[in-house]
Amino acid sequence: MGIRVIAWCGAVLCMSLAAVVCARSPCPGIHVKILNIKNSSGAVACALFESPEGFPSEFLRSATNVMVIKVRKAQARCDFEDIPPGIYAMAVIHDENMNGKLDTNFLGIPAEGYGFSNDAKGLIGAPSFSAASFPYNGENLDLTMSLHY
Repeated sequence: MGIRVIAWCGAVLCMSLAAVVCARSPCPGIHVKILNIKNSSGAVACALFESPEGFPSEFLRSATNVMVIKVRKAQARCDFEDIPPGIYAMAVIHDENMNGKLDTNFLGIPAEGYGFSNDAKGLIGAPSFSAASFPYNGENLDLTMSLHY
């Protein structure tokens, strides 16, 4: 009987620990849900910038962090962890043909989905860093970004 009680207590303890682990929120960071993805082709690239330098077009050279996520069921989420507090801006593209860039037509108008933090828009071309910037305090920050086609 003593072994059964110990086994039962162990099982209850394991279930309690599992409940605590599942109830915890994600690691501190910037967590971005991408909305309005028109199809499941290709990948979504999220670029996080900490300064206006290179924003938004030079993401491979100038972004603080870049994450590429395969689109599944027309959904994607970018999670940036271990990000120090500061002012940031984000640019997102839906690279449908996975050629590593935002395709444009002959006039330079994007032919694939794109979006910016704060849903910022530029008058002609991309918005400024300041229009897309947001403060991050080092704790959890959940954002949503909509793509435009």
